[in-house]
Parts: sequence; structure tokens; C-alpha cells
Amino acid sequence: MRAMESIDTRQLAGRARQITQRELGEYIKRTAGSMKATERARKVMPMGVPSSFQAYDPHPIVVRKAHASWMEDVDGNRYIDFDMGFGALFSGHCNPIVRRAVDRQLDDGTLFVTPCELNSDVAEMLAARYNLPMWRFTNSGTEATMDAIRVARGLTGRDKIVKVEGGYHGHHDEVMISMKPPLSEAGPVDDPRSIPSTAGITRAVLGDTKVIPYNRPELLEKALAGRDVACFIVEPVMENIGICLPQPGYLQAVREITRKYGTMLIFDEVKTGITAGWGGATGAVGVQPDLVALAKSIGGGLPLGAFGGSQECMDQITTGKVLHLGTYNGNPLCMAAAKAVLSEVCTPEVTQSTIALNRRVLDACQKTIDDADLPAHTVQFGAKGCVTWAPTPIQNYRDYKATDFDLAFAQWMHGINRGVLLPPGLDEQWLISVMHSESDAMHYSDVFAEFVAELVS
Repeated sequence: MRAMESIDTRQLAGRARQITQRELGEYIKRTAGSMKATERARKVMPMGVPSSFQAYDPHPIVVRKAHASWMEDVDGNRYIDFDMGFGALFSGHCNPIVRRAVDRQLDDGTLFVTPCELNSDVAEMLAARYNLPMWRFTNSGTEATMDAIRVARGLTGRDKIVKVEGGYHGHHDEVMISMKPPLSEAGPVDDPRSIPSTAGITRAVLGDTKVIPYNRPELLEKALAGRDVACFIVEPVMENIGICLPQPGYLQAVREITRKYGTMLIFDEVKTGITAGWGGATGAVGVQPDLVALAKSIGGGLPLGAFGGSQECMDQITTGKVLHLGTYNGNPLCMAAAKAVLSEVCTPEVTQSTIALNRRVLDACQKTIDDADLPAHTVQFGAKGCVTWAPTPIQNYRDYKATDFDLAFAQWMHGINRGVLLPPGLDEQWLISVMHSESDAMHYSDVFAEFVAELVS
């Protein structure tokens, strides 16, 4: 039976590569304008994109407009957007409520560099959702995790941090370590090496960041036993490797272990955020961290991050022991958008109905997988979902690396040529926004069924 399964898997992968080659040719024909725009951009921007995440072969689509749940590229091709700004657009493109709030604020100013009442409005809303009393605003998720780590170091007086192998927490030095390390360099699964993800990381920084596997609480305890770790930063649900759910009891154990050793627990909810439910992943998993980092979904498409924490943590800023600075922090334009998102757009009722729509998409995809007896499965967390090309759920980065990337890439290429825009990485997840209609959302499962029918034919 094992030999037959191995042969079948190889056959599927071979068929997937054939589909990919055909679809790549079709993609190049359909996106000639994007190719030309990218060639122009490469003369003035490295890789032709403003962020390296946006570059992919043979060239990215170049978008000229977006609305509600769709985007249109410079060639006139329209796509149902399931990327939604890597999860930032839970409220959808050009949400009319968000737009009205932004338009009103444009009349009253975009930057004060002094407080506005909207700061308190948004902070109170986040405090209610996350059960953490004190908040500060940033301009991105990178800044939010960076500042949360600084607060934890200020409170504990410790230098070292612990993160999960395969976890992404932004592009500051302390966390650009073992984001996607080559297994040839990563070391034993029970004792991963800290691998820099980019040039420019100093040996000192590398030495202060310890890496452990997700879903292994006993290895967290081992890492904290020296009582020299300021914080453990972790996505409560990992979303840098598809969607990797915590095993039962894992996060509860993490909370107990970090308290035992005086280590601050930081939940990085930049990607989960309010897409996970009204109270974010924190509310969904029922574990209270010391600090939470947010961005993406709370800003309605505008650049906004935030971090909140316990009174003890945030008093490090109150007393001046830890500095938190930024000219654009809490600017009224982003605050107006966030207030609209948190109070009017992503209400508990709308959030739940959107999550339910996502469930229907996932159920349809899972039925397709089951009917074809494929080595794949679906995963849901809130309004996000993914198809993982492995027969059983993954529990950590090493499991993720064993999934079938030939199948994943073929599915991605097949979908984009049929108006399904997924994130360009094979490690991301789709997002159903509050502006996706039933037909928009189910277009994904319909196209997926077409792909599977061809794959197994």
C-alpha cells in the first residue's frame, strides 16, 4: 500500500508540473502589460517591486484598480482577490464605510504630530477586544513586534528572545532569523539552529535569538530554564506556513511555562488579528498573553500597526524607561479608518457571517479532495483558509517542508489564469473579506474543483 501511495504521489506531482508549464505560457500571454511594467520598474527598483514579497516568476501582475473583492491588472484581467493585502483587507477594497471616514478626515487634516481624540477611540476598542488595558500605535506590523520585544526587554532586564522556527514577525533584525531556513542548515528538529534569513544580521543579534519548534512546549521550557529570556514571541496560530494550528493544550502550556520563568509572552497577531474573530486569535484560543502585536486587518487598507499589553508592561513606556517614538504614529487618517473598521464594518455579526462563508468554501474544497482521494486537506482559522498538500495536518515548520510544492504551485498558476488571485507564496492562506459575495467566495472552490479534475484525469 505504501509503495502504491508513493507511485500515485509521484504521478500527481508529474501531472502538476505539466499543468504548470502550460499555465505559465498562458500567464505570459495574458499579462503582457504587467511584464512590460515590471521590466520598466526593474530599472529603478530592485526586482521591480517595492517589497521583495511582491516579486515572483515570471513576473507579478501589476494592478491598476481594485474594489470590494476584486482587482484588475494593467492588461484588463479581473481577479477575485483572495490575497486581500496578505490579510490586511478584511474590510475589503474601498469599503464605503471606511472611505467615508477617511474622506471626512481628509477635510480635517492628515497629520498633527500631537494627539487626537481618535487615538483614544481606537485604543478603547482594541482594549475591549483583546482584554489588554494599554495600547500604542505604529505604522506596520514590523514596528509593532519590534516595540513589543523592546518593552519585554525593558521590563525583564533580559536580552535574549525565543521565536518559533518558520515564524515570520516582520523585518527587524531580532526576528529575521530562521524564517524559512534550508533544512540542510537548520540542525536537529529538537534543537534547531538560529539561521539568519538575510545578510546584515550581526553575530550578536543572532546569538540573542533562540529558535524552537512550534507545538513542542517541553522545548520551550528547556529554552527558558536559564531565566535569561525576555520574551517568547509566537503567532498563536502560525500563518507563515499555510495555517498551522496549535495542538490541544499547547498555548495553555506556553502561558504556564512563560509565567514560571518570568518570560513575557507576546502574541504576534499581525496576520491573524480580527480575521480570527471579534477578539482576534487571543479570544479564539482563550489564552491571555502579556503583549499583543497587531497590524493589517485593523487598518482597513491603510498602514497601521498597534501593540497592547498589561499595565505592568506598558508602564515601561509610561515611566520613560522604554521609549516608543514615531512621527506618523496614531495619525488621524489611519485612526479614522481603524475606528470605522472596528466599530462599523467588522462587527461581531458581520465577522461571524464572513467566517461562516469561509466555512462553506472550505467544505466544498474538502469534498473535492475527499472525492478524488487526494493527499491534501483544508484548514480554517476564522475568515482565513488554505489547502495544504499533505495527507495529515502539519504541526511545525519541518512538517510544512515535507508538503508537495509542485502541487501547490500548479494550483496557484491554474487559479490565477481563471481569476483566482492567491498570495504569491506557497506558504500563505486566503482571506474571505466582508465584501466577498457568496458567488465571489465559491468561485475559489469551483476553480479548485476544475484543477483537481484535470490533475486526476
